[in-house]
This record gives sequence, C-alpha cells and structure tokens, in this order.
Amino acid sequence: MAGNSFGQLFRITTFGESHGEAIGVIVDGCPPNIEIDQEFIQSELDKRKPGQSRITTQRKESDTAKILSGVFEGKSTGTPLTLLIPNEDQRSKDYDHNKDIFRPSHADYTYQAKYGIRDHRGGGRSSARETAARVAAGAVAKLFLKTKGIEIFAHVSSAGTIDAPNLASDDLAALLEIRESNIIRCADPATANEMIEMIDGVRKQGDTVGGKISCIIRNCPAGLGEPVFDKLHADLGKAMLSINAVHGFEYGSGFAGSEMKGSEHNDIFKRAEDSAHVTTLTNFSGGIQGGISNGMDIMFRVAFKPIATIMHSQQTIDKDGNATEIKGKGRHDPCVVPRAVPIVEAMAALVIADHVLRQEAMVLHS
Repeated sequence: MAGNSFGQLFRITTFGESHGEAIGVIVDGCPPNIEIDQEFIQSELDKRKPGQSRITTQRKESDTAKILSGVFEGKSTGTPLTLLIPNEDQRSKDYDHNKDIFRPSHADYTYQAKYGIRDHRGGGRSSARETAARVAAGAVAKLFLKTKGIEIFAHVSSAGTIDAPNLASDDLAALLEIRESNIIRCADPATANEMIEMIDGVRKQGDTVGGKISCIIRNCPAGLGEPVFDKLHADLGKAMLSINAVHGFEYGSGFAGSEMKGSEHNDIFKRAEDSAHVTTLTNFSGGIQGGISNGMDIMFRVAFKPIATIMHSQQTIDKDGNATEIKGKGRHDPCVVPRAVPIVEAMAALVIADHVLRQEAMVLHS
C-alpha cells in the first residue's frame, strides 16, 4: 500500500490499523543530539487521545508511546526513530453490522474498489486512529524546531456556524493556557462555551457537526520553501488535506483575498532603521510569498467536515449493490475539531522541520 510516508529529509512512515495490535511511526532524518522529551511527546498524544470529554468519542485509549529505536541517553542518534502505540480498547463487534455494507461518506466503498478487500473494523487503515502516529512524529519535529526557536499554535476557531473572534493576544503561551482550559480547545473562552453547548446538543441528537482550526507558525525564518512544485504553502496544504475529515485549506487572506483589490491586498515591506530585519505592514500573504517564507507569521486555516458516522438510519447499498439501510453504532466524535488541534500542529511541524533541513542542506552545499 503506497502513500504511507511523508516528507523528504525529515521523513515519516506510519503503520497499523484502528483495530490491529498497535499503530506506530518511523521517523527517519531527525538530526542527532536532539533532546527527546518523552513526557512532552506523551502530552501531545494526550491532547489527541479519545475519551477526553463528553464531546469526544468514549473509546478509552491511553495512547502510551513506546520508543523502540533511535534514542540513546535521552537524545536522538540520527538513526530511524520508531514509536509504537498499542491499541487497548478495540470493540470490533461494534462494526459487525457494516461488514458487507458501505457506510455513506466513509472510505468503505473506495477501499473495496481499490484493493478488493477492506478491514471493516473501525475503517482499518482509513481510520483517524492512524493520526496518533502522526502526532507522535510531530512531537519529535517540534522538539527539533524548538532548537530553532520556531513555535506552532493552533486552536478551534469555529464549530458549525459559531466563529471565534481573531486572537486578541500575540502571547502564544497565554493563548495555549486558555485553549487547554476548555474541552473544545478554543482560545476565546466565551466562544468556547457557546461551541461546547452547541456540540453537546448535536451529540444528543445523534448527529455531528464540522468546524475549522486556525494555526500560527511563529519565528519561522525567511527562505523556506522549494519552488516550483514544493512551495511551502503547497506542502502545508497537502499535509492538512491528508488529515481525515479535512475538506478545505487556506492560508493568509485565503478565499477572502479574491474579493479584495491589489491595492488593498499587497503587503508593504518595511525595515527598522537599526535592524536588517524585514517585515510587512500587513500579512495577507500569510507569511509566504512565491511559495517561500518571508519571516512573518505563517497563518492558515483548516476546515473539517462533519463526522460521517451518525446515529440515524440512512439509505445505502451492500457489497452486491442491493439497497439497504444502516444506522451508526459504537463510539464516535460528534465533532472532530477538539482532538484535531494537535494533529494540525503535528503536520505543520513535520512540514517546517523538513523544509528547515532542506534549506540547511542547500546552504551547506552552495
């Protein structure tokens, strides 16, 4: 099965299925002598793990990561780093009802069409359970980026039709504290309460709802990105669109920029008299111009669709094409965005780590 690896120099390969023995990831290309903080890696996984609150799936997984290789005396060795996360709370019988039936808007039919076989237990490899491996790898990437002073922060900026206001503070540590103080992971407390109430109501109706996550990458140096086809925003877009349930990606002004005039949208350069540091008066470019970072904050948004499993009866077909009916069973998220925040951050970290190494390699050989 192709398509299990991501990145060029900082490269990951994930493995495992939702109801298999374990999931995991191999990180190849992590530089040596990086402090591998297992407590930090676990804290990132804890933000994604199921069973966190009443507005997430009640599957109980500790998501405890075990490092099998690539670390010696607490530091990366430069060799492949392998992390394994056992599956502890599978209930495969919850999926017996759809063994021969295609669930609407799931990967059931498309996997069957592509491979001629599928693991119906929780979706197998297509399950969002696989993203735990990405979060573990992303935590390693964050530890590397920390040595470069690069910070990444994401939060739930909308749920359904409820939108949070623009972030009022530039203090990422303060925003992180606010975000982690509520179960929706929104950095605006008032909006968070409104979102939670709405999602809880949708859950009680047996339905689901989508949302958006906004992300900021701070202290990223100018010069990252590989035109023409490996533009930084193109790689970020691919990374985000590879996440389960993601249906949209925009950076900077995004789609709203199409409604502006050039005179309104252009980011005017400036430089402080006592510094060689170049900035722009506005940041409609989202920190990326011509596919290359310009040193401003990289800003983007990711849109997630409603989870496809709903506790309502729906019309569908079985593997033989016969009309039938299906109703969701088991434990599922009414809204994916609270648990997707660390996934977005992880994928952003993997992209930036890869491009940092690519830029350093170019400079070294120039």
